[in-house]
Amino acid sequence: MKSSKNLAAWLPLIIAVCMAAGIWIGLYVNRTYRLSDGEKKFSHVLELIKDEYVEDIDVDSLIEMTMPNLLTNLDPHTVYIPASELKEVNSDLDGSFSGIGISFTMFTDTITVNEVIPGGPSDKVGLLAGDRIVTINDSMVAGHNIPSTDIMKMLRGEKGTSVKLGIKRANAKKRLVFDVIRGDIPVNSVLASYMINDSIGYIKVSKFGRTTYNEFFTSLVQLAADGASGYIVDLRGNGGGIMEAAILMANEFLPVNAPIVYTRGRNQDDDSAVYADGNGSFSKASLSVLIDEYSASASEIFAGAMQDNDRALIIGRRSFGKGLVQRQTMLPDSSAIRITVSRYYTPSGRCIQKEYSKGKRNQYEHEILDRYDRGEFYDSDSIKLNLDLEYTTAGGRKVYGGGGIMPDVFVPNDTTGITSYYVNVFNAGLPQKYAFDYSDKNRDRLSKSTDVKSLLRQLPGDDEILQGFVSYAVANGVPARWYYINISSKIIVNYLKALIVNDILGSGYLYQVTNTQDNTVLKALDEMKKGNADAPIRSMENHKGKKAATVPSATDSKNVINEEGTDTVAN
Repeated sequence: MKSSKNLAAWLPLIIAVCMAAGIWIGLYVNRTYRLSDGEKKFSHVLELIKDEYVEDIDVDSLIEMTMPNLLTNLDPHTVYIPASELKEVNSDLDGSFSGIGISFTMFTDTITVNEVIPGGPSDKVGLLAGDRIVTINDSMVAGHNIPSTDIMKMLRGEKGTSVKLGIKRANAKKRLVFDVIRGDIPVNSVLASYMINDSIGYIKVSKFGRTTYNEFFTSLVQLAADGASGYIVDLRGNGGGIMEAAILMANEFLPVNAPIVYTRGRNQDDDSAVYADGNGSFSKASLSVLIDEYSASASEIFAGAMQDNDRALIIGRRSFGKGLVQRQTMLPDSSAIRITVSRYYTPSGRCIQKEYSKGKRNQYEHEILDRYDRGEFYDSDSIKLNLDLEYTTAGGRKVYGGGGIMPDVFVPNDTTGITSYYVNVFNAGLPQKYAFDYSDKNRDRLSKSTDVKSLLRQLPGDDEILQGFVSYAVANGVPARWYYINISSKIIVNYLKALIVNDILGSGYLYQVTNTQDNTVLKALDEMKKGNADAPIRSMENHKGKKAATVPSATDSKNVINEEGTDTVAN
């Protein structure tokens, strides 16, 4: 009787376990049954290696090595990210990493602090620009030729952990010791934001991460308060990032229901269309967007939305040509895969993805060099346009798909002043070393300047700067060749001034000097002065409401402007 009661008590659990086991077996059998012949073969080969290979093989390591090669047979942007690299790879998009809050340079085998981030961990304990890091956690690092990547690994770490730094400071006789508690360090996307003249603001955006839109909007508001009625958005060299950041930026300049981008994938769940919500604060401001051959993906989404809506003047050289969208998926071992899930299309309906052959990534990566060899960097007539992929903007202008975004105003690559002497000193890193050495020796005096203009007034005349640099270069093995030096003198002096400004005031101020000789920036200023950047706005207003037939209507769109986004990678 007692055993019957025990059986009755355990029976429900036994039945549940049996049901779970049956479901698991069913799923396993079903999954095995659905495996393709290739998948079965791959699994069988792994089992053979594991059970019969002459040496004991770590199959997991073998798969780790095989995974990248497997993905090279897909499109050029589907990639595998090992667990050991994932945190660093994502830090740029996350907008922060955990570290001590300095930028540094290796000079003569010594870690030299270039910049201390205000309010960061190092700033809080008293580290200064110009300090030399001699030891890290009591280990000597000075004079050991340690690669910068290894130094970064030693300085970065988990938030809240401590790193002990031994510091040599110019005005201190003894070595100083600082215990720095690591914290979150912002990774800025907006590298520079300033008034380039009385009415035009300049914004340099280096990538599209989670914090990019907030940084960008803050810059727009500040520049507007400073009197800006027009903007130059510099996306040159910006390889992309999170797609939603580009969408939010575009929304600031477009009227309600203006199309921004739409995507199409193999699965309908990956199809979407995004339209402006009409809440943008800068829809009437004149706008120029600067691009070049390294402006890709999210940069092209922003530039394409501006061009196809006739909203801005696109200036520079043809963009990279990436029209594929990736989604990052975590794998069980904390590695990740970024797999292409859709193609994106600009408002006119064009996909600007350039041609590629699966499995031929080297050919794809060398396409930029092919452009250079064809002379495309110097002559717009050398650009190959696919005339079969012709589209029209909202205002009726012709644009083309299949290979990047062609600017409205072409600016060739500037080689003025580039001589063999300039190349030699540049390749040897001598301008950076000389500028830092000058800044370091004069830091107390120069640091009293709080803006670029006052700092430049503290510097010697151009001839004295040039002579000092040439003498420095001679001492470092580059002979003075004055015929070539005179040809390059203007860009050498300007670059040295920019580097000194960078060393004293921070990297965000460098562009205020380099832009004075940047032909693409100067062209944008000239076009905006003539009112040519306002013409696209008038064209857009005259064709308000017109959309390409291939773009779903705003009411059918599954995506709306949302600051949270979905972390779709367009990189």
